[in-house]
Amino acid sequence: MGLDRASGIRIGRGTPGEKNLITDVPGVRVGHATIRDGAGVNTGVTAVLPHGGNLFRDKVMAACAVLNGFGKTMGLVQVEEMGTIETPILMTNTLSIGTAATALIEYMLRQNPDIGLETGTVNPLVCECNDGRLNDIRGLHVRAEHVVEALDAAAPMFEEGAVGAGTGMCCLGLKGGIGSASRVVTLDARTYTVGALVLSNFGEAGRLLINGRHVGEEIQAGQSAQGDRGSIIMLLATDIPLSERQLRRLCRRAGVGLARTGSYYGNGSGDIAIAFTTANRVPHYSESAFVPVTMMDDEHIDPVLDMSAEAVEEAIVSSLYHAQTTVGRDGTVQRGLREYLGQSAQSSL
Repeated sequence: MGLDRASGIRIGRGTPGEKNLITDVPGVRVGHATIRDGAGVNTGVTAVLPHGGNLFRDKVMAACAVLNGFGKTMGLVQVEEMGTIETPILMTNTLSIGTAATALIEYMLRQNPDIGLETGTVNPLVCECNDGRLNDIRGLHVRAEHVVEALDAAAPMFEEGAVGAGTGMCCLGLKGGIGSASRVVTLDARTYTVGALVLSNFGEAGRLLINGRHVGEEIQAGQSAQGDRGSIIMLLATDIPLSERQLRRLCRRAGVGLARTGSYYGNGSGDIAIAFTTANRVPHYSESAFVPVTMMDDEHIDPVLDMSAEAVEEAIVSSLYHAQTTVGRDGTVQRGLREYLGQSAQSSL
C-alpha cells in the first residue's frame, strides 16, 4: 500500500518501510469499519492500536499539537498533560465522537475490571473530521458495533482511501480519506521506522501540490475556489525512543508535510497532530517510584524530524491516490485523484 511504484509518484528523498504504512512500526495495527448504503450514507470508523497488549496497563509515551483548533477531538487535554496514550486511537465523523468514545470506554472496561473501582478512569482518544458533504451526518449512522468492528479488524495490512473514517471525506477539491506512509531512519547503526497515518478532509480546490509541483492548478482548472475548508488528523508512530517533548517536536513537523500538499491551515480547519513511540512505555501500576526512559540526543534528531514531515506529506497524497470517486448525499460527486492523473502525468511526478 502507500504510494507504490505503480503510482508513478515519488515523494521526497527518504526510504519507505516494507509496506510503506504506519504499521511498519512493529506492533502498530489499523482497522476499519466502513458504512455505506448508497443513499447518502458514507461514513465509518478507523482504529489505530499502538501495540497489541493492554494499552491501559502499558501506556505509550505521546504528544499532540493543535495547528489550528477548529475541531472536536476528545482526549487531547490528558495527552498534553500526562504525555501518554492509554487507549486505541479512534477516528470518525464529527457528530459521532460521543458514540465512539462511549464504545471505546466500554471496550477498555471489558479489558480492565479495575477501571473506576480500584484505580482511576480512562482517557478515550477520539479524533474527527466533518464528512457532511458526502455523508448524511445528521443521521448519526455510526454505532457502537462499528467501533468494535474497527477494533477487531486491526491488523498490519489495511486499506487506504475511502474506507473507515475516510469514507465520506473530501480533500483539496478531491476525494480524501485515509492515507499512510513510512520512512526508515538509521541511528547508531540500527534501523528504526517513522510511520504516518492521516484522515484528510481539508483544503481548497486547485491548491494540491505533489512533491512540490502545482498539480491542482493543472487538473482542476475552472473549478471554483471556496477557501481552505475542513480538517485533518495526522498520526505519527515510531519505534525510536523519544521523550514526550521530542514527540511534540515531531507533531509540529507534521505541519510541514501538510503545508507541502497545499494547506495554509484555514480559519475553519481543524489540524491536529498526535505522535507516539512504542519504545518508551509507562506502566499503570509500578512498585518503583521511577520509570526508566530513553531519549535521543537532540543534536541527532534532524533525520527523524525530516522523515516525519515527509511521511505525513506522502500519507496525504496517498489518501487522495487511493480514494475512489464517491457519490454522496444529495447526489454530490467527489472525484478521486486517479481520474485526473493520466499515466503520462503520473510518470512525471
